Amino acid sequence: MGHNSAAVLTVDFLTPLVDDPYDFGRIAAANALSDVFAMGARPVVALNVLALDCALGADVAREILRGGADAVAAAGASICGGHTVDDPEPKYGLCVFGLADPACTMRNTGAQAGDLLYLTKPLGTGLLSAAYKIGEASEGEFRPVIESMAELNRAGAEAMAAAGAHAATDVTGFALAGHLHEMVEGSGLDAVVDFDSLPLFDRAWELCCAYCRPNRSFSIMDFAEPFVDAGGLDEDELDNRMGVLCDPQTSGGLLVALAPADAPAFEREFAARAGRAPWRIGRFEPGEGLIRLS
Repeated sequence: MGHNSAAVLTVDFLTPLVDDPYDFGRIAAANALSDVFAMGARPVVALNVLALDCALGADVAREILRGGADAVAAAGASICGGHTVDDPEPKYGLCVFGLADPACTMRNTGAQAGDLLYLTKPLGTGLLSAAYKIGEASEGEFRPVIESMAELNRAGAEAMAAAGAHAATDVTGFALAGHLHEMVEGSGLDAVVDFDSLPLFDRAWELCCAYCRPNRSFSIMDFAEPFVDAGGLDEDELDNRMGVLCDPQTSGGLLVALAPADAPAFEREFAARAGRAPWRIGRFEPGEGLIRLS
């Protein structure tokens, strides 16, 4: 990369969603790295940010940091130190510095009418996490969610760069509804989402319908109500669909906007790196910043 590289600097950290310290480290690091990948940048160096109760001991800290280090190494970057504090509630994440070609830096705005919308990871991490915490989901049912949260968004970032995507963002705590709204707000577009095409973790729909939802999903639903057009669904069906759209994600996938002509290249490049196809979940049309369910 030449002297006209764009620099990206970001920080993110989490409280634990899982019991295993190593998995927590992997997930928190992947979540922090995702901000860099979503901008089309390449992570270069990272600093650890760790808060931990000293009574938990050095072994727990070591495992958290090992998980983070493995994720950073898989991203092609290096850890060069960090900072720790004594805190009764564990927290871990990264400050990440990355580089990008200014001509290829990705923003969450820039989608064009006619673009197709892709998602690169299933939805439902909030629903399954809530269920796991109260014993309504087993370790076996939660394991695919853990692996998804720990998966880097590197494949999606490289694929969208190769295919010439117009816009992208990662899906995290603001849920699909919040992050997709950022893509269409103020751009004179609507996002038309085919709800039945949304990829969900096993049991996510069942848990949503049973109201086993994280608390934050309800405030996101209140926020999203004005800009989600459900097209005349009955009240229960609308509530359940909103529960999915407004499920806060941890280390979720990328939302990617591409011209139809570039979509096959994105699908091909992503599948070559990730070993699975991305999900085409909708399209962009002229509009007023709405998310319209079809």
